[in-house]
Formats: sequence, C-alpha cells, structure tokens
Amino acid sequence: MKLASLKSGRDGKLVVVSNDLAYYADAAHIAPTLQAALDDWDHLSLDLRNLATDLEHDAIPKERFHEREAASPLPRAYQWADGSAYVNHVALVRQARAAEMPESFWHDPLMYQGGSDGFLGPRDAIPLADAAWGCDMEAEVVVVTGDVPQGASRDEALAAIRLVGLTNDVSLRNLIPGELAKGFGFFQSKPASAMSPVFVTPEALGDRWKDGKLHGALMVDLNGEPFGRADAGVDMTFDFGTLVAHAAKTRALGAGTIIGSGTVSNRDADGGPGKPVAQGGLGYSCIAELRTVETIQGGKPVTPFLKTGDIVRIWMEDEHHHPLFGVIEQAVGG
Repeated sequence: MKLASLKSGRDGKLVVVSNDLAYYADAAHIAPTLQAALDDWDHLSLDLRNLATDLEHDAIPKERFHEREAASPLPRAYQWADGSAYVNHVALVRQARAAEMPESFWHDPLMYQGGSDGFLGPRDAIPLADAAWGCDMEAEVVVVTGDVPQGASRDEALAAIRLVGLTNDVSLRNLIPGELAKGFGFFQSKPASAMSPVFVTPEALGDRWKDGKLHGALMVDLNGEPFGRADAGVDMTFDFGTLVAHAAKTRALGAGTIIGSGTVSNRDADGGPGKPVAQGGLGYSCIAELRTVETIQGGKPVTPFLKTGDIVRIWMEDEHHHPLFGVIEQAVGG
C-alpha cells in the first residue's frame, strides 16, 4: 500500500496511491490525514488496504496523481530523529579532518533530533538565503512508526514500523562545525527536510524490505548527472529495528515518529572510499562525502556545495525501473 498527502492546509489530505503512482483515491472517509490514520492504525489500516485494492482493480473513482501536488506524506510530524546507520560515512568524514573514530560508534548509534514542524514537499524548492552556509543534500531512507513503548526491543521496534520512504535531509555544512563546537548539537545547520511523494508499507516492498533494511540502489542525480547509486541495504551498520529501539530507550515514541537512516554510504569494492559514478563506482549520497574523499586523496576538496539553480533528484526504482516512492526533485533557492 502506498500513501500520500495532497497539499491542503497544514496536514494535507490523505490519499491512497496506485502501485504505479499514476492514480489516487481519496481516503478522507477513512482518515482525513496520515497522522490520523497512524493514530488509529490497528483499526484503519485494513480499510486503507481495501481501498488500495479497489483502486488497483478500478472499482472506485480515481484521479491522476501528480507528484508536484503532493506535500510530504507527513507535512509535519510529532517527532523526527535522524540516525547515522552507515558508519562508513562517519568514518570517512572523521578521517578527512584527522579525528579519531571512537570504537563506540560501531555499536552505539549516533542520533539527533531534527525539526519536524514543517517538511518540504518532494518538488518544493530548497530555500537558501546564503550560499556561504554550504548547502548539501543528503539522500536517506526513513521509516514511520506507530506507538513504540519505552524500552522496546529490536523486534518490538521492527514490528512498530508502519511505513518506509525517502528523504533529502538538507544540511548547511559550513554551519555545522561551529554548532558542534558548542557541544549542544545541530540546530541552525539542519533546515527543513523533504520527503518522498509516497510512503509505502513494509509488506508492499517484498524482498526489498528485509532484516529491517531497505535494499536497492538509492539514486541521486545532480543537475541531470548521476551522482550516487549506493545500495541502501549494504554497509548499513544499524538496521531500523536497532535505530528505533535506540530512540525508545528512555522515552516512548508516539505514532507518526519518523526515524532516518542517515546518509546512505557504500565502501568501494576494494574496501576503500567509494568512487564517483563516472569512474565506475557507486558514487555518493551527499556532496560532503565526495569532498571528504577528495581531501583524503588530494589534500583538499574540489567539488562545491549546492548553489542557486542546482537541481537535486532522489529516488529508488523497482524491478521495472519505475520509482518506488516517487521522486524528490528540488531546485536550490528557486
């Protein structure tokens, strides 16, 4: 089942979307918003699945689904926490600045709490007031949970995952060092993120959802050129069950909590840093990682961060090369 929110008010209008993303059916008679559906998932999810089945069989009225009319599936959420499950990414960044990699990073996930009072739609522009801030995209996988009790085990956390999607977790790289130096985490360096047009139930993903990981190439293009093709199911040190359980260690998580994977990152086939797509590698899911590799290999970064007019495109394909979650496509500052 694929769910989306059309732009309408602050919380959007819930719709069920066909598997090919061509059509939608209004779900307002079941739940007005996705958050309302998540709040009462045990009772409403069957009705939503039946609606999705009727849509696939042309048994109900339907309308064309246009991704430009979609908000984030959750236009705002009660909680957004982003992990760093691909420790390869963290290790590279620390190596570039000659910082030691603590051993704990391999068994205790990093996580920060981001702003969730407003997400960008999948085709909304990335606001950028000052190019000197160092704007970067970060292609990631996200999950949305139901209610998760405090102290939930990994298996309990996995069972609480309701939906899976993608995000562009926008970062302002040049603001990060100053904020981290204060010892109090990200804030100004983490503006609004964008979510994929649809979120998908885990069972609808088939073999792509396995062991708490989403498997498949996460496609990233920058200005029409392939930038990243890393496999989200490879080199993921912490699966989503572990990440959700980590977030719930000392607090219960409310239905509608979004948990991110952090930047998807793969090592090269020889075990070293990834190579650009143009050189036969899987590329990168953010510019910072490419700049890190450039620093390690050449002593300084060469690739600039995003500037006004740049176009970022993020998606994942099914076996027929059709987008699974729709496409995040954003212009910078436009």
